[in-house]
Amino acid sequence: MAGLALDGANPDVSLLYDINGLAADAPGWFDRVMEFVGEYGTMLGIVLLGLWCWWSVRRREDAVTSVAGLVWAPLAAGIALLINIPIRGFVERPRPFNDHKGLEVLIAGKTDYSFVSDHATLAMAIAVGIFVANRKFGFAAIGLAVVAGFCRVYMGVHYPTDVIGGFALGTAVALLLAPVAMALLTPLVGAIARSEKAGRLVRAKGPAVRTADVGAGTGVRGGDGGPAVVPAPRAGDSERNDLAA
Repeated sequence: MAGLALDGANPDVSLLYDINGLAADAPGWFDRVMEFVGEYGTMLGIVLLGLWCWWSVRRREDAVTSVAGLVWAPLAAGIALLINIPIRGFVERPRPFNDHKGLEVLIAGKTDYSFVSDHATLAMAIAVGIFVANRKFGFAAIGLAVVAGFCRVYMGVHYPTDVIGGFALGTAVALLLAPVAMALLTPLVGAIARSEKAGRLVRAKGPAVRTADVGAGTGVRGGDGGPAVVPAPRAGDSERNDLAA
């Protein structure tokens, strides 16, 4: 299947020239900044946001569910990229600079197909996965993913619809498969949380909860879904019990 947009009157192509035209008028240092941001910077920012989110949610009552969502984020991105392989092969859309003259191409050497954008797919899938774990961090990550998509068009290596398609693919995979993924990952993460050695990967160690304080086999659950905390007996309790008897 040939390219999706070859006519210069096509809105997709017109928007490509409008956004990429900003690169022609910008100073060289700004183009280099946009090149770094579009190729590496936004993805690095999303990963750092994910790590910050992980560090934060470990202190919450819903830590197990939130960490499971964070584990799902990179898995969703990997699945989305695998789905994109046959899509790119079927559409066979050339890079915009192969069919349109006068573009300011900031990164040379792109020889693969253009639709769907791998960068946009990867960024949005991880961002939506973070959103599943925590909305505040998720909205920030989605904002960075949108910046990444804009940069890809600015750099002249993708059409706007390549980016929109990547956003749609990443979002669909991360959201539609999330119920199944969370059903599988939450028990696994919960098991890790109960481990003495690896538990801190899921829950931050709280000063008020000790191993000796956790009741076993009581059948009572705490407010966060974990075992209820049974307070240790205090000095004098046994004497009061003897008097009461």
